[in-house]
Amino acid sequence: MTSTHAFWLAGRPATGDSTFDVTSPWDGRPVGTVSVPTEAQVEEAVSAAHSSLERFAATPAHTRAAALLHVSERLVERTEEIARLISAENGKPVKWARGEVGRAASVFRFAAEEARRFNGGEAQRLDTDAGGQGRLALTRRFPKGVVLGIAPFNFPLNLCAHKIAPAIAAGVPIVLKPAPATPLSGLLLGELLAETELPEGSWSILPVPNDRMPALVQDERLPVISFTGSETVGYAIMDSVPRKHCTLELGGNGAAVVLADWSSDADLDLAAQRIATFSNYQGGQSCISVQRVIADASVYDRLVPRIVAAVEAQVTGDPSDAATDVGPLVNEAAAIRVGSWVEEAAAAGGRVLTGGERDGASYAPTVLAEVPEQVTIAREEVFGPVLLVQKVDGEEAAFAAVNSSKYGLQAGVFTHDVQTAFRAHRALEVGGVIIGDVPSYRADQMPYGGAKLSGVGREGVRYAMDDYTYERVLVLTGLAL
Repeated sequence: MTSTHAFWLAGRPATGDSTFDVTSPWDGRPVGTVSVPTEAQVEEAVSAAHSSLERFAATPAHTRAAALLHVSERLVERTEEIARLISAENGKPVKWARGEVGRAASVFRFAAEEARRFNGGEAQRLDTDAGGQGRLALTRRFPKGVVLGIAPFNFPLNLCAHKIAPAIAAGVPIVLKPAPATPLSGLLLGELLAETELPEGSWSILPVPNDRMPALVQDERLPVISFTGSETVGYAIMDSVPRKHCTLELGGNGAAVVLADWSSDADLDLAAQRIATFSNYQGGQSCISVQRVIADASVYDRLVPRIVAAVEAQVTGDPSDAATDVGPLVNEAAAIRVGSWVEEAAAAGGRVLTGGERDGASYAPTVLAEVPEQVTIAREEVFGPVLLVQKVDGEEAAFAAVNSSKYGLQAGVFTHDVQTAFRAHRALEVGGVIIGDVPSYRADQMPYGGAKLSGVGREGVRYAMDDYTYERVLVLTGLAL
C-alpha cells in the first residue's frame, strides 16, 4: 500500500478528482500516489496568490524569517526520512540524497537571513546639482508579481527550495509546479511550510501534469516565471510570454580543463577522482556534471588512465544502499537515449574506454575518447553518466574548446597559477569558473546561472530575490540635508 499525498492550495492541504502514481526508477515499486488539482482548484490557488500580493509584501520580515528558519530546522530533523523519499522517487543514491536535504536546509537558512536584511532601502542625495537641492531619493524593492516556479526532477527537493525560499524571503507569493516524475519531495516541503504562520494564499504547490503547464505560463496574474529544465522547454516558455520576466536555468555541457601545471601525481589523482565522481553523481543528471575533460597534451596520457580507473571504481546499484555512488536514471527511456548517443559516437570513430552498457534504467559509468565534434553527445547535454576526454595543446586551445559549446553554465579549471585563473575568468563564456576543481561545485548562496543557451538570470537566494522584485524610488522634497 502507498499513501495518497494531498497537494497544497493556498497553504492548506487539498485533494482533487484524480491521482497519479509515483514509482521508483530503480525497481518500479510504487512510492506514492499523488492527488491532482482540478482546473477550478488551480484557479483558486492562482487567485489566492494574486489577492495576497500586497498583504504578503507587507508581512514583517521577522515573520517571514521565522517561517524560513522553521523549515530549515525541520529539514535537518527529518533528514534521513526525506533523503529516503528523494532516493525512492528519483533513484538518487541515498548518500547524495542526504546531501541534497542538507543543501535545502541551507537554502532556507540563507533565505531567513536575507529576509532580515532585504529591502532596507538605499538613500541617495540629489543635491549634487542645483535642481536637486533639498531632495533625497530613497530606493526600495517591491514584488514584480506572483512567481510561477517550475522545478525539475533531478534535485526534487533543493530546486523546489530555490524557487520557494527566495520568494518567501522577499515577500512574494509563489505557485510552485514540481516535476511530475518527482513531486513527493516538493509536497513534503508543503508540510513544513504549513507548520508556519505565513499568510494564506502566499504559497501553493500544485502537481499538475506538463500538458497543463501552458495555461499557467500564460496566466497574466503570474508575471514572473522561474524555470529550471531543458533548453527546449525553457526558451519555448520565454518565446510564448515575451512580456513576462523569465529566469531560465537550463542545460550545460560542463567542461573540466586540466592544464600543464597541474602535473604532479597527487594533482592528477585528485583531478581524476573529482572528475570521476562528478561525471557520475546523480547518474550524471546534473546541469553542471562533468561531461567533457579537456586536458593539456603534456598531462593527457597520465591523466586518462587515472580517470578510467576512478570511473570503474564507482559503485553502481541499489540507490537505497549507502555504499552506492551511481544509481539509475530517472526512467528507462532516459537510459535508452543515453545509450543511443554513445552508440552514435562509437560508430563515428569514438573509442569507449569503459562502460557503454545499459540495464533497464541504469547506464554504466562511461568514458569516451576521440569523439568527433559533430556527433550528438559532443554537442548536446547528455544528462547521463558519460564523460568525453579530449587532448589539446596549451591554455588558449583549452579555453577555445570550452567555448565551442553552445552552452555556458560552469567550467572547472585545474591550475595552480592565479594569473591563469584570472585569464580563465575573463575568457570562458560561462556563468561560473571554478578553479582547482570540477564545474560541478555550487554553493547555494552564490549567483548561479549561465551564458549562451544555458539560460538567463541568476539563482542563489539573494540573486533570486532581486529577480523577483524591482526597484521603486521615493523622492523626498524640502529637506535640510
